[in-house]
Amino acid sequence: MQDVAGPDRPRTSRMFGGFALLWGLLFGISLAAVPVVACPTNCHCMDRNSLTVVQCMSRNLEKIPSDLPRDTVTLLLASNHITHIPNHAFKELHYLQELDLSNNDIETVDVGAFQGVADSLLVLDLANNRIQSVPKEAFAHLHAKISLSNNPWHCECTLQEVLRELRLDPETVNEVMCHTAVQDEYAGKPVIQVLDSGINFCNFHHKTTDVAMFVTMFGWFMMVIAYVIYYVRHNQEDARRHLEYLKSLPSSSQISKDFDTISTIL
Repeated sequence: MQDVAGPDRPRTSRMFGGFALLWGLLFGISLAAVPVVACPTNCHCMDRNSLTVVQCMSRNLEKIPSDLPRDTVTLLLASNHITHIPNHAFKELHYLQELDLSNNDIETVDVGAFQGVADSLLVLDLANNRIQSVPKEAFAHLHAKISLSNNPWHCECTLQEVLRELRLDPETVNEVMCHTAVQDEYAGKPVIQVLDSGINFCNFHHKTTDVAMFVTMFGWFMMVIAYVIYYVRHNQEDARRHLEYLKSLPSSSQISKDFDTISTIL
């Protein structure tokens, strides 16, 4: 018996081959449409569970790379010469969980430095830098464990308010020291130890402000008093001159006598 399906087999094969070719073309186009972000210059990138670990340690970097892969989960920038964390430095890194900026020369942190990673970031290391103060809003909404040890902190009200909102690394919390302070007696002491003793740096701030306001008001008061004294003395001098002028005028009786004398002569 002749196989009735035999003549259709080449046609079926050609049909499936056409579908395979079509799917291959579509799949190739879709892959070509996916942007491939290269690893930053002088850095080394590794894959971790389909996400990227970017290792840029000890590469003499002076600023944070701007061409970081968007799927970066760990960013290691330790031991460079970075001096500044600008606004929106990591805003495209929505998967970022670990950020190491330790052992740099960081002095300033902008208000919006960590915007975009507040929800994902788990670990932030800023130890061994040159940070003296940070804006209160710089760490807003961060839930990460943060290391701020071995920086030349200036202990005052703003730092106290910043630390109140942070989850500091318990292993390095006692290494967050007051390099300088609003009161010299607290310099060289751990910040947490000073705050735990009941010291409130914001009270010193308010007292300083009150003293400044008092000095300013006293200065204005003395200026008003000096003006009043000047005004009174000036008016007294004018009054004295006017009185002397009036005294210098001939009296009416004298004028009458002079008139009589002139009449007699005439």
